[in-house]
Amino acid sequence: MLTLFDYPPSQNAWKVRLLLNHLGRPHRTEIVSIFEGAGRNDEYLAINPTGTVPAIRLDDGRVLAESNAILAYLADGTPYMPSDPYERAKVQQWLHFEQERVESVIGSLRYWTLTGKLAQRPPALVEMKRKAASRTLGILERELSARSFLANERYSIADMSIFAYASRAEEAGIPLQPYPHFRAWIARVQSQPGFLATMHPYSEDPHTVSELP
Repeated sequence: MLTLFDYPPSQNAWKVRLLLNHLGRPHRTEIVSIFEGAGRNDEYLAINPTGTVPAIRLDDGRVLAESNAILAYLADGTPYMPSDPYERAKVQQWLHFEQERVESVIGSLRYWTLTGKLAQRPPALVEMKRKAASRTLGILERELSARSFLANERYSIADMSIFAYASRAEEAGIPLQPYPHFRAWIARVQSQPGFLATMHPYSEDPHTVSELP
């Protein structure tokens, strides 16, 4: 059975949980206590060299890390990843966009805000990320004004990936009111059969007030 290495408050891990829920795929879960340093032990670094979550281990012992790579692997041959090469590339386009312009910007601001670390970050860095987040949401608003989903007019792992952090922008202090098409897309994603509504706040883990080891 597939093993998911998880940390519940991680939205990167939530992406994989969401896809597994859509697929109804059985799996077992191992929680990695990231803020207590569990990601830095040799055993886990052999699974994921960065020490982060998520990662998966297949039945044959092979391992795979990075949330978007895991999504692409698990979605292959399912309705959530197209078979046409061009359409697959369009999904990949949005997965790259997510890593560069969503997770690293909105995800960082959200993490700092919810764990009380925002005031400890250089103000210039925070402002830079806020401006970048607004640009990101502006791009998504424009794109979603023309179609229902991000890639190929079909709900896919592109939507799952970007939803994970972009939909939580208000938790990073970024209002979503100016983006009606984006907010309508959020509702469409939430209405998908098998949508995983349960998300875990950082406050569940008292160790999140500390910096990552």
